[in-house]
Amino acid sequence: MKKRLELTPEEWKERLSPECYRVCRGKGTERPFANEYWDCHEKGTYVCAACKEPLFRSEDKYDSGTGWPSFMRPIEKESVHLKPDEDGRRTEVVCARCDSHLGHVFDDGPPPTKKRFCMNSVALKLLKN
Repeated sequence: MKKRLELTPEEWKERLSPECYRVCRGKGTERPFANEYWDCHEKGTYVCAACKEPLFRSEDKYDSGTGWPSFMRPIEKESVHLKPDEDGRRTEVVCARCDSHLGHVFDDGPPPTKKRFCMNSVALKLLKN
């Protein structure tokens, strides 16, 4: 079981940039093709921008053509939680440690997983190898 990180809204606002707070705590979405990692090809580990939990490997990142960084799978299934989105049409992906909104997962990815974990760049931080 992962050690949880729970902060008040005020503590999150102090810790995160306004845009990161809007996305991670307010379930926002950043613009496609205008974010830090959509076209990043550097090697490393993507961690949660809010709590630094390791989430995705660069080896599992691919160009989905959507304008957001997309991954075939998380590092561990336990790294993220999947929840039905409020609109009932999508599945939200949140950090298992701090419940920050990361993006959504879809069933239209490449083999072998056929998953597209479509994430917001501002919700991630790349720790380069």
